[in-house]
Formats: sequence, structure tokens, C-alpha cells
Amino acid sequence: MKTNQSFFALLLCLGCCFFINCQYSQYADVTTTQLEDNLWILEGSDNTTMYLVEGIQKALLIDTGTKVKNLDSLISHITRKPVMVVITHAHDDHAGNIKYFPEIWMHPDDTVLLKKSYKGKINFLRDGDILDLGGTQIEVSHMPGHTPGSIVLLDWKAGNCYSGDAFGANHVWLQLKPLSPLQTYINSCRKMEKLMDAGISKVYCGHYVYIKKPYDKSYITAMRELAEALINNTAPEAKPYSSKVGCANPMFVTNGPATIVFDPDNLNHNKK
Repeated sequence: MKTNQSFFALLLCLGCCFFINCQYSQYADVTTTQLEDNLWILEGSDNTTMYLVEGIQKALLIDTGTKVKNLDSLISHITRKPVMVVITHAHDDHAGNIKYFPEIWMHPDDTVLLKKSYKGKINFLRDGDILDLGGTQIEVSHMPGHTPGSIVLLDWKAGNCYSGDAFGANHVWLQLKPLSPLQTYINSCRKMEKLMDAGISKVYCGHYVYIKKPYDKSYITAMRELAEALINNTAPEAKPYSSKVGCANPMFVTNGPATIVFDPDNLNHNKK
């Protein structure tokens, strides 16, 4: 009898595994991994990154990537709870799949970058807003620099920050229009350092594939110090950036783990 029970239990287990694999096999353009309790990462084949945070009552999808077909269906296989969709900024590699959702949340300063083709409802988030998922509260913090409306999302209970491209993934792009003063980015780095002093310990960036781990405070500090060196003309020698994205002649500087890509024509009057 025990042998039969064990056999049927094995069959049930194999059947469940087969069912789960079948569920996700149709999404060949994305890899889904559970990173922590109630936290999943979705990594697109085009090196885009999305995070799904699940509370007791709701779930939060952070960014939508670009090339993941039927993203809404994939999310419904991970969680059955109502999903809020927040974009950390409006660049296409983070907001390219908003079409699958009837409404999104974002900072108003990035509406200039949002595709006009989106017909859903746009809800605006401000610095200090709280998203209550039930048992998990996510705080919105405005971190301009990469874009005017870049935000990070703070899960104080877990010690996590979901940063989009606010601080990059080993390098941050500050050469994209509309440009912000370099001092704006420095102020955002300082703000993030204070948040980490207050209890945030892990920064999950918007292109996780390049590092495969969350950042700690030392990375944010390295970014701030490099930006300050640029303003003070004490940075290492700048070199031409390999891709002419955002401006005619982008340059980059590197110091330790931090790299900043910038527009040299904009640097002087960004020193404010």
C-alpha cells in the first residue's frame, strides 16, 4: 500500500512539474526566477529586466521590458492577485510593453518620453507616495538624472530598492535628452546614500543581467564621487563612448565600479 502511495505521489509531483514547465514554455523570450520570498525577476531576451513584488492583497510589476509577448498573461501565471504596473522611467526598454495593461503609474516628469500610442490610464506618482500591497508597503522616491522623472521603489521591510536606470548597471547614461544638470544626479546619489544609511541594503537595478546581484551602498557612493570629479575637473581621462546614443559625441569616464556616459557639449553648463 505504501509503495502504491509513493508511486502516485511521484506521478503527481512529475505532473505538477510538467504543468509548470508547460505554463512558461510559451514565453521563450523571457526567463522568470524567484529571487526572494514574494519577489520574482523577469529577464527579457533583449537584456531588459522586470520585477514582480507580491503582497497579501496586490502585486506590483516594476517596468514592462520591450519584447515580452503577452506579458499580462505571464504575470497572471505567477500571481492571481490584482497587479499595479509602475514604470521607473519612460524609456522604451522599461515601458515598451505597457500596451498589455489598462493603466500604469509613473512620475509626471517623464510623460514627455512616453509613447503617444498608449491608450490606457496614466496615474502619476510623487516623491514619498506609498503603494500598499497588503502587508508590504512600497515607497516612491524621485531620483532624477538619467531622466527627469526617474523613480526608485523602496521596500523597507525587505531592505530592497528597485532602481530602474537611476544609477545604471555598472554604467549610467546621462547623455540622453532631456538633459539634467549633473548636480541633479549627484543630489540623487546623495539621497540614495541616506536611504541606505536608514535601512535599504540592496539595490536591484534595471538591467540585472549585467551584474546578477544587487548593489550595495559602495556602488552608489562610487557613482556620486565620479560625478563630483567630473564637475571639479578631477575625473579620469574621458574616452569616446562606443555607441553614439543620445548625442553626437558621447564620452565616458570610469573609476572603480562606476562609469558615467555624458554629453561633453552639455557638461560645462551642467556644472551648477
